[in-house]
Amino acid sequence: MSTVAAAQDDPFAHLNAAQREAVLHGGRRSSGPLLVVAGAGSGKTNTLACRVARLVAEGADPQRILLLTFSRRAAAEMDRRAGRMLLRLTGEGGKPPALPWSGTFHSVGARLLREYAPRIGVPEAFTIQDRGDSEDLLALVRHARGLADTERRFPGKATCLAVYSRVVNGVVPLGDVLAHAFPWCAAFEAELRGLFEAYVQEKQSQHVLDYDDLLLYWAHMMGDAALAADIGARFDHVLVDEYQDTNALQARILLGLKPTGDGVTVVGDDAQAIYSFRAATVRNILDFPAHFDPPARIVTLERNYRSTRGILDASNAVIALSPERFGKTLWSERAGGGRPRLVAVRDDADQARCVAETVLAHAEGGIALKSQAVLFRSASHSATLEIELVRRGIPFVKYGGLRFLEAAHVKDVLAVLRWAENPRSRLAGFRVARLTPGVGGRLATRLLDTMAQSADPVAALQSFDMPANVDEGWQPFAALYTQLHRASAWPADLEHAVRWYEPHLARMHDDAHVRRGDLAQLQRIAATYASRERFLTELALDPPAATSDESRDGGRDDDYLILSTIHSAKGQEWKAVQVLNVVDGCIPSDLSTGSQAEIEEERRLLYVAMTRAKDHLALIVPQRFYVTQQARGGDRHVYASRTRFIPDALLDKFDSQAWPSADEAARASALRAAEPVVDLAAKMRGLWR
Repeated sequence: MSTVAAAQDDPFAHLNAAQREAVLHGGRRSSGPLLVVAGAGSGKTNTLACRVARLVAEGADPQRILLLTFSRRAAAEMDRRAGRMLLRLTGEGGKPPALPWSGTFHSVGARLLREYAPRIGVPEAFTIQDRGDSEDLLALVRHARGLADTERRFPGKATCLAVYSRVVNGVVPLGDVLAHAFPWCAAFEAELRGLFEAYVQEKQSQHVLDYDDLLLYWAHMMGDAALAADIGARFDHVLVDEYQDTNALQARILLGLKPTGDGVTVVGDDAQAIYSFRAATVRNILDFPAHFDPPARIVTLERNYRSTRGILDASNAVIALSPERFGKTLWSERAGGGRPRLVAVRDDADQARCVAETVLAHAEGGIALKSQAVLFRSASHSATLEIELVRRGIPFVKYGGLRFLEAAHVKDVLAVLRWAENPRSRLAGFRVARLTPGVGGRLATRLLDTMAQSADPVAALQSFDMPANVDEGWQPFAALYTQLHRASAWPADLEHAVRWYEPHLARMHDDAHVRRGDLAQLQRIAATYASRERFLTELALDPPAATSDESRDGGRDDDYLILSTIHSAKGQEWKAVQVLNVVDGCIPSDLSTGSQAEIEEERRLLYVAMTRAKDHLALIVPQRFYVTQQARGGDRHVYASRTRFIPDALLDKFDSQAWPSADEAARASALRAAEPVVDLAAKMRGLWR
């Protein structure tokens, strides 16, 4: 393969100096550790893709490049860009070489665990359960241990799984997690410890792994010197995207793979570290250079290709008040747009009206609704706005709701496949067995117990003695199950499962015609995978975000406004952005001011929200909120103050405004006070007489 120097033109002419420095760091065989601190909108994806392409063009083996991302979509986009750049570098036609080890941490971990299963005591035929299934299995174990019958209310299944995940991913003792993140659960430490031990035993007996196990087992493999050396030797280069979003386990995995840092490149932005609730820690990126001797090289990308200068000046000023960070100042050649607006409104209702009118004004000015977003700290903050948007007929889609795979009908069909893949999975079996009319919880449990005690669980299912009133409905499933387990034909397996399920769909759901659309979508997704095992694994690790409800909302109009939590908006951009409730108590949240680290993450949240905007940015500051159902004093107004992250010293970075303006307020007041000249209401009533 020809070298970079052999290219007819400069393939990196489109890169700025800092991007080029990151791309050309080190050689094709080895290079010291590199940290690319990539500011918002600075072209980090393109930089990382160009680095991968340059390594391959200079002779690096694509089979020996490990590229770790945080979503399947990001991995696919990285592959596409790297491939396109590689063709430019080599001047060759055809299809660029694939990157077989490009994927999310969890998907790569699943592949390695399956490959090394015999050496680490994991069944090769393990299945992976998603978050919902993990919660349900915890609930079953919780019930079996009598924890639902305690005198005090024991934490629910979602809380239990959240505690378990924080302990595993943060590599933090249970007592510390309870004290700092779940203090209301601290009294149950002994019971939770026993619950988690039983949960692990139950997973192992059913040959299932959950989402957290994929990192936990991988990290423990890196703790074994022989395994770590074996796996690390498979890769010459390890590149990690969004390193600020990694947790302690992921950092341990990376350092175990390449303890000297040779061939390691991580890309990220400490100013966008906002996922501590998932056990991510900003310390990973802040401390990365010091893990190596000599320390990792740092290249900073400061040129922003997204936002106007005014937006960047304000964003830089907000994040500059953070006491510990990698120093950088984003800059842009994009002039115009003016300074961001800091808009004071009277209350939540006025905030909704102000935002809606601004959305319509932008639309009249040529900015499509899809190019506009309204962001908020918590999903509940948009409730009043949603009512106002409906009243004005403005279509919208809200991100952060029910996921596609959490819909009952989708979970039913996937459970059929999971049970066929792993007959020991009690959770999938319990769900599917009860779909047959007449099969209740007790009968399903007896069936699963019989299968668990048999050396051939499939034969046990076939010969299980079902009551006469159930047997007729059970036999078609027993035949399907045997077919799916004994001889997988993908993606026909899913088609057979859907065909069997359709009568149950019609029986159980009034909106079956809508839900069939989801199953058709599931079949389209399935056709893109080579096997049932890959399909089930990837879907559990990186599920689609759309739901049938979202699809219907979005389908009402070709254009619709985006509503999103700030966490869900990370990585996105829009021409116009409005941020709700930029006041203390909301940003920062009252629940996230217990420590300086929490407060600093809230500052980064505001920074992330501001840097999503390309041309127009408005931060809305309600002066008061109407609080209902208070134990003392009844309903009342509480007054709010502008977020502490925009002190008076930064006000010159914003255009401060009040809404409505004095003229608008006076006009509205006069209209309300004036006697009606024509009683239109009476005329309307008269039409129906």
